[in-house]
Amino acid sequence: MPLIPEEPQIHESAQGPRVAPASGHSAPTPRPVPGPRPAASPRPGRPGPFRPTAPAQRAPHDAPAAPAAPVPSTPSAPASAASAAPQIQLIPASAEGALDAAEEAVDLLLESGRAPSEVLVITTGEPHPWAAHELSFGEAPYWAQHDAGDDVFYADAAAVSRAGTRPVVVVAVNGGADATAAAALPVALARAGALLIVCGDPQQINSVLGAGV
Repeated sequence: MPLIPEEPQIHESAQGPRVAPASGHSAPTPRPVPGPRPAASPRPGRPGPFRPTAPAQRAPHDAPAAPAAPVPSTPSAPASAASAAPQIQLIPASAEGALDAAEEAVDLLLESGRAPSEVLVITTGEPHPWAAHELSFGEAPYWAQHDAGDDVFYADAAAVSRAGTRPVVVVAVNGGADATAAAALPVALARAGALLIVCGDPQQINSVLGAGV
């Protein structure tokens, strides 16, 4: 009989420690909470890789910029057409001062960068002193210098048809018959590749080349 009460005491002692760990298990339940928190920290870094998607949208914006290239090519065509006709510049001067005005025009052309070989000077009255000097050695060496094209060439209006084309032609209406100037000016205009400068009486020049010169 005394053995019976001892047995339940043993069972009670065994149940005691089992209850303690049960209550202890409730405490470690908050441990999984810090686990997901570190996982949340790397997530804010993910929007970084999403940024490269933006340049993908910029590509279509670059495509419409391409048609803008052919636009400047269109105005270049009329510019070339305009450069085909030589410009005409009139320098008012008397018959006595036309040759001096032509010399000043030549100096300005050379100072602006024109090569001497690009300029042809024509006189309607007395020949230029250089031409008179060179012609004293004969026409053959005189025109040989014209063909060489190394320097400014001076020619008389009577022989302008023999002269070749040069970028700039300067005409000095320094006298002579009106018919001489009337015949020389159209030929000089045809010989001018880019610019024709006429030094003389504006009324006489306009009557030959046309109004508005």
